[in-house]
Amino acid sequence: MGQDIRNWDIEDEGYWASTGKSIATRNLWISIPSLLIGFAVWLYWGIITVQMINLGFPFEKSQLFTLGAIAGLTGATLRIPSTFFIRIAGGRNTIVFTTALLMIPALGTGLALMDPNTPLWKFQLLAFLSGIGGGNFASSMSNISFFYPKKVQGYALGMNAGLGNFGVTTMQILIPLVMTVGIFGGPSRTLVNTSGTLIGKIPAGTETYIQNAGFIWLVFLIPLAIIGWFGMNNIRDEHVSPDIPNPIGAFATITGMLLVGFVTAAFGLWLMLPAVPGGLPTSGLMVSKWIVLPIVIALTVILLKMIPGAVGQNLTRQYKIFGNKHTWAMTVIYTMTFGSFIGYAATFALAIKVVFGFQHVMVDGVMTHNTVNDLGPSALMYAWMGPFIGALIRPVGGMIADKMGGAKVTQIISVVMVASALGVAYFLKLAYASATPQDYFLPFMILFLILFAATGLGNGSTFRTIAVVFNKEQAGPVLGWTSAVAAYGAFIIPKVFGEQIKATTPEYALYGFAIFYGVCIAINWWFYLRPGAYVKNP
Repeated sequence: MGQDIRNWDIEDEGYWASTGKSIATRNLWISIPSLLIGFAVWLYWGIITVQMINLGFPFEKSQLFTLGAIAGLTGATLRIPSTFFIRIAGGRNTIVFTTALLMIPALGTGLALMDPNTPLWKFQLLAFLSGIGGGNFASSMSNISFFYPKKVQGYALGMNAGLGNFGVTTMQILIPLVMTVGIFGGPSRTLVNTSGTLIGKIPAGTETYIQNAGFIWLVFLIPLAIIGWFGMNNIRDEHVSPDIPNPIGAFATITGMLLVGFVTAAFGLWLMLPAVPGGLPTSGLMVSKWIVLPIVIALTVILLKMIPGAVGQNLTRQYKIFGNKHTWAMTVIYTMTFGSFIGYAATFALAIKVVFGFQHVMVDGVMTHNTVNDLGPSALMYAWMGPFIGALIRPVGGMIADKMGGAKVTQIISVVMVASALGVAYFLKLAYASATPQDYFLPFMILFLILFAATGLGNGSTFRTIAVVFNKEQAGPVLGWTSAVAAYGAFIIPKVFGEQIKATTPEYALYGFAIFYGVCIAINWWFYLRPGAYVKNP
């Protein structure tokens, strides 16, 4: 335990049965909770912002949407350097260090939420730092891919990603509950609007401890960092991590590469975000996100390559994935599945609150959206269900794909995603123009849960495809790269939804996503299902 491994030959069935399987299993079951907490810290702004509304924090709804968007952009950008950590720094070193780094935003968020006068820029900065949790997915998936033979890649990656994705559900259930009790001390605040938990509604006037939304994760992060240090392994083989430095050197390398991601993410946010009173400084240009995101991605890739010495040389070898056409096809397809899952998870609670928690009525010929709807559903009671289903079913998607083929499963769920997205759009349109939006909540919820389930199945099936199409050396970096680009869904979906809410046309967001899913159907068919496909139903 905790030792570096050499001569790792898991495709040899005898070695796998006698030695490899037990080591792989141990690393997987330490990786899963570490990844779970990373997801929780990355995406907890979707729940925290709902409670900030309920407590009367002095911010506009559009400003609160920026917190989830900032975390989404940073987390996605940090996945780009994280994609290449394992070969450069080793699996054990990477998972332990990046898990420990999450203590910074968790502690900072708890402290900031204790003071109702905390300015917006501090929350934006903490959302920026919480992106570390989003970046961890790329390195975690790349690491686990090296521990398992191809025959069970769908299962192993599905378990790591699927149960890791439970961080979203865990966060959505745990945060509302821990906010009801002063377990970490500090001042309480009085609810202005009705809140809720998994158990039921909490009436206005109730005391709550919103700072616990940050502090609670320290309870898990501290022991996980220790367990990872003593229980995980670096693989020192040529096709994995042949030349990793000592732990201090590995931590320094990871820090430097993360700083590159932070710089490019900050530049993108500076170009893109509107200037708001009390917020972080921006250019005021409000450059289109569709222009900025490719710039951020390209800048990150280029600046990483410019790092001198062994890191830059190592990246030259790993960058060979960009010359493979399948890298680009799978990047688009995985963005459809995981990008949708993570983006909807980041948006779901606040969308329920904004659309169904307020009455939409005409006043002097103008549609207004500020009258509290006492009959509306509690976002905190329902928001966990979608991510729960999507995460729970992800390993199932991997196992089905191991039997049916990844591309076939992906094609089926893509059609389901188009249909359910259009259905959600229809009921969103009706709800956002109604004085009784709760009348449309049930069909909206059912269709959104179907959409979440489809994204979960597709997450598993696309990883199966990657494991089959790419060789062992390229599969790990490709898993990280595709997850990096897909993670921009955690930025795009909250940003698009926030823009369309402001324009009073939230259904347009879902129309756009449905069109994108249709494009992915065509790409998946062309590459993997048509007669003469490059690789038939991998």
